[in-house]
Amino acid sequence: MNEISSIINILFTIYYYMIIVYILMSWLPNLRENFIGELLGKLVEPFLTPFRKIIPPLFGTIDISPIIAIVVLRFAVGGLHSIVALIFG
Repeated sequence: MNEISSIINILFTIYYYMIIVYILMSWLPNLRENFIGELLGKLVEPFLTPFRKIIPPLFGTIDISPIIAIVVLRFAVGGLHSIVALIFG
């Protein structure tokens, strides 16, 4: 079970940093148009899009939906850990 929990934590950490990098890339002009930006967009945008539909930007420019998405992702990982603990003891 420890191996499965370690894999879950590693995957969560990788996806967490992918979201952070994608957010930081939005602050720099034309950075999302390169290969890495497009790849991160294809991997991160499907997760962020539902949150952006529900949570409007503050003051028209500040997008807090990635923060909420990271919190939800953290809860999902905690739930996944609980399910793994129930199944594998």
